[in-house]
Amino acid sequence: MNYNLLNGKRGIIFGALNDLSIAWKVAEKAVAEGAKITLTNTPVAVRMGEVAQLGEKLQSEVIPADATNLEDLEMLFNKSVEILGGKIDFVLHSIGMSPNVRKKRPYDDLDYDLLNKTMDISAISFHKMIQTAKKLDAISEGGSIIALSYVAAQRTLFGYNDMADAKAMLESIARSFGYIYGREKNVRINTISQSPTMTTAGSGIKGMDKLMDFANRMSPLGNADAEECADYCIVMFSDLTRKVTMQNLYHDGGFSSMGMSLRAMDQYNKSFDQYRDENGNIIYG
Repeated sequence: MNYNLLNGKRGIIFGALNDLSIAWKVAEKAVAEGAKITLTNTPVAVRMGEVAQLGEKLQSEVIPADATNLEDLEMLFNKSVEILGGKIDFVLHSIGMSPNVRKKRPYDDLDYDLLNKTMDISAISFHKMIQTAKKLDAISEGGSIIALSYVAAQRTLFGYNDMADAKAMLESIARSFGYIYGREKNVRINTISQSPTMTTAGSGIKGMDKLMDFANRMSPLGNADAEECADYCIVMFSDLTRKVTMQNLYHDGGFSSMGMSLRAMDQYNKSFDQYRDENGNIIYG
């Protein structure tokens, strides 16, 4: 069911790659709710992914742009304003990638050049995006900017690696820029801390399937999927959330408030023995 929550609004969706992407689902729902949008991803991702098909389906222009490149971002915002016929009302930052994770470098043996790339792609690009938009005055008064985060910004989760540092920075940027942009232009900036979701990027996290199972057992409502996350993003883009800013909003079925659930404890008891060595000592990852 559609509610016309974004009727007449203009948006930019960063990060759609294929139909597993949360950004893909957000783009579909935004258009269904009455918005006009542009889609963007890196030139390589546009060539190798399926975002062109999404653009055709939604009758939305795809603008290849590197979110870490200021000139590309300036081009993107100027072109989007021109194509959409006015200032932008909402932006989704759904970008994250760790070369260290892809190369299976453990957290205590990171390649620092790769760490810099992780931070630039997954967090600093958010700052660059907002700063560029502000300098161009490309966001409408009362606009909404959302970035996707994860609970690993606050809690250590095995295998999430340097992406946890990037998510912590991402949330800090939302608070710091949220104050400035809110004070000057009433623009809202928030992050949504989503359940673990098997996107193309998420599948690179070590033990992602087990992490998803654990989170699902821990959460009283179960994991939130990509479609449900898209619904939440739409509400945050709408005028129903005009006074919500500088927040990290958990969308995880209650996982972030849990200590231990019965279902998780039951599974923990069943699998405990396989994590002991030949002397019976517990092996910690």
